[in-house]
Amino acid sequence: MFEKNGAISRLIIIGDRVLVRPLSAQEKTAGGLFLPPGVLEKEKVQSGYILKVGPGYPIPMPADSSYEPWKDQSEQIKYVPLQARVGDLAIFLQKGATEVIYQEERYFIVSQDAILMLERDEEISE
Repeated sequence: MFEKNGAISRLIIIGDRVLVRPLSAQEKTAGGLFLPPGVLEKEKVQSGYILKVGPGYPIPMPADSSYEPWKDQSEQIKYVPLQARVGDLAIFLQKGATEVIYQEERYFIVSQDAILMLERDEEISE
C-alpha cells in the first residue's frame, strides 16, 4: 500500500523525524479555478501519510557509579518514542520539512516539532 518494491523498508529514519508521502494537492479551487503547481507548493501547511518513523528523542543513560566488570559497558541509548505512527495522516509546516526525491518519488522528512496535527484510523493502526 505505502511501499514501492519494498525500497522504503531499507530506509532508516533518524531521531525525532518521520518520512511522509505528500498527498496530491487539489489542482482546482472550490470556485473552479485551476492553480499552477508553483502556487500549490508554496502552501505553508502540507499534509501526507507517514511511511516511516524514527526512534524518537535520545536520552542519556544515567551514569552508573559502581563498576561491575561482568556487565556490558558499551553505551546504550534509550529513546522517548514519538507520537506519530506509520499510517497516520500528518498535517505539518512546510518550512519544517525537507523535500527529498527517492527512486523518482517525492517525500518529506519532517521533524516531529513541525507536525501540527495527526489523524489516526484506530482500526488500521491497532
